[in-house]
Amino acid sequence: MNTNNSKQAFQEAVKHIPGGVNSPVRAFKSVGGNPLFIQSATGAKITDIDQNEYIDYVGSWGPMILGHSHPTVTQALQNTLLSGTSFGAPTLLETEMANLICEMMPSIESVRMVNSGTEATMSALRLARGYTKRDLVIKFEGCYHGHGDSFLIKAGSGALTFGTPNSPGITKGTAHDTLTAEYNNLQSVTNLFDKYKDQIAAVILEPVTGNMGVIKPTDEFINGIRKACTDNGALLIFDEVMTGFRVAKGGAQQLLGITPDLTTMGKIIGGGLPVGAYGGKKEIMDLLAPNGPVYQAGTLSGNPMAMSAGLATLQILNESSTCYDELEQKSAFLVDGLERNLKEVGFPGVINRVGSMFTLFFTQQKTVNNFIDVMSCDTDLFAEYFKLSLESGIYTAPSQFEAGFVSLAHTQEDLQQTIDANKSALQQLNS
Repeated sequence: MNTNNSKQAFQEAVKHIPGGVNSPVRAFKSVGGNPLFIQSATGAKITDIDQNEYIDYVGSWGPMILGHSHPTVTQALQNTLLSGTSFGAPTLLETEMANLICEMMPSIESVRMVNSGTEATMSALRLARGYTKRDLVIKFEGCYHGHGDSFLIKAGSGALTFGTPNSPGITKGTAHDTLTAEYNNLQSVTNLFDKYKDQIAAVILEPVTGNMGVIKPTDEFINGIRKACTDNGALLIFDEVMTGFRVAKGGAQQLLGITPDLTTMGKIIGGGLPVGAYGGKKEIMDLLAPNGPVYQAGTLSGNPMAMSAGLATLQILNESSTCYDELEQKSAFLVDGLERNLKEVGFPGVINRVGSMFTLFFTQQKTVNNFIDVMSCDTDLFAEYFKLSLESGIYTAPSQFEAGFVSLAHTQEDLQQTIDANKSALQQLNS
């Protein structure tokens, strides 16, 4: 596989772009080598600037549920482009998008558009603090909510202590307001509510994780968090930037049967363009300016290009009676094949899947249910596997700690080719 053009492009990029990339995980640092520079994408395939074609399971990190360059989405963008790209004023598209989100995700009665998942989570957290008039927030080890200061916090000496900054540039004061608990450990949450009674504004979590790999919450854990928030006057925030309209039409909250107070969204609602949103109960959302005192604004929020691409995507998902069944069947076929390979080759590993999201964990453990389990993974082994997959024409996230995504564009042939490539890679690693 020749990647000389990508190597040259990366050498040029590092001259004026920090690390040569505009988002760290793209740099291939955890797997070694140079990142691929992508020239085009159609359906389930991407092509780099060396003209290598790959079956894509990154899908722009989740948005491409219909596949790349879907004709309905590209036509919507072309039509909108002719009328202008941004006005800084209300458009009918924004109202149409809000109506559709509220229809598909009933816990949301009112929604505010923003431009990224990070902006959505930052804004939702500010709103929760304004609504409850409290300062503290509980987050979970391994859950990523963007690069807002409040979220880049790791646990201190234990889950019951205040966090310490996990990135230079975050003040101790900000870290002091963030408490860290253990995912799928309800006791770690209730202990924090007991210790900091009437001080906690919100609990925020990925209802199904994707940023430490795919992990589903236990029923006890997720129902217990809902009850703890209700009993203690705190808001429950579901970060569905990744899972929203991905794992089910109504997101992870539909799948789990839990109603959060606020939900953050992104990725799929932009159809591949920069986007974010947060919404929830109207009485909470009405605290936002211009109705209320909690301020948040954005020049490009709700811009016509993102709205038209997102609407085209959501309308297809909403109006189809088969989309999610098809995604489930394709994803199950793929993961069943990968699990069969692990057994036949005798290779240690765990595969977690929820809907069309999946992760192959390179671990000796039998299950992966939390951050501690994830940290047992062999990242060096994953890096070798990643390179072998790439050489076989399979493009996955260049990190052990990310989700893979199946799209409606993946064919049975694509999936079988992926299963075959996986078996070959495992055999080589096992030799």
